[in-house]
Amino acid sequence: MGARILFAGNGADWPLYRKTLAAALAQRGITAELLGGTDDPASIDYIVYAPNGPISDFTPYNNLKAVLSLWAGVETFQSNRTLTAPLARMVDRGLSDGMAEWVLGHTLRYHLGIDAHILGQDGRWRHDVTPPLAQMRPVGLLGLGALGQHTAGYLRAAGFRVAGWSRRPKTIDGISCFDGEAGLHEVLSCAEILILLLPLTHATENILNAKTLAMMPRGAFILNPGRGALIDDAALLAALERGQIAGATLDVFRTEPLPPDHPYWAHPRVTVTPHIASETRAETASEAIAENIFRGETGAPFLHLVDRARGY
Repeated sequence: MGARILFAGNGADWPLYRKTLAAALAQRGITAELLGGTDDPASIDYIVYAPNGPISDFTPYNNLKAVLSLWAGVETFQSNRTLTAPLARMVDRGLSDGMAEWVLGHTLRYHLGIDAHILGQDGRWRHDVTPPLAQMRPVGLLGLGALGQHTAGYLRAAGFRVAGWSRRPKTIDGISCFDGEAGLHEVLSCAEILILLLPLTHATENILNAKTLAMMPRGAFILNPGRGALIDDAALLAALERGQIAGATLDVFRTEPLPPDHPYWAHPRVTVTPHIASETRAETASEAIAENIFRGETGAPFLHLVDRARGY
């Protein structure tokens, strides 16, 4: 008998994943039984998991080889004490391309000053501002994991000067890499457009606060498709009011959906997008899941395992 795989994500997604995951497993030559539910949790080898699915207690699933997350971020459930099996986060080309495209689009929007043309058509011909070339625009990126590196490559290919920061030293071709407290100050001090792609941990929560926002060039822009709690909301609103920060496009928030009365909705220099920067797509996610199941069935190491001590 082949592997028994339980889909424990959003139930509305099960019909699509039943099709795409079956195709991806067949492509890898894996014999498996795909289940949308089970009365025999001890028989399950793998759980395809999202925290908006039906499982919060993993104790009955005592023979798991791995839990394979459908989400890139795992901070909301990686500390679940009943989840003792290896946990792999989602890293796939659909997530990576989606994130990089969202970031590049909004970076170009601020770089070219597109809002002034879209929102300012008042009959006056203004020919006094020419945007610099991308090679003259310093862009900072906090977070150089899989999504960060892929996004940095898109920005670099478009011609931007990219400086990236991570907690540990990294070397990436074409990207100026920094780490540590001094490195963070270096990136912030030059970033006219700053992108946040860090995981949320105790060390990264509120990494953008009154102190760090003041390090940035006056009139800089911020994009946050990472995690809402990376930003001290009150500090960002204050920085926007005094012109230290010229604008922010935010895709993630401490509370989602963002409450209707939140100040971000009405702020003239804030754009809210509804957590769409990097959506899990069944076709490409199924390929990543099938690869890890293939590895589990052939004795190879799993990809993208979560380090519980680091939280990602």
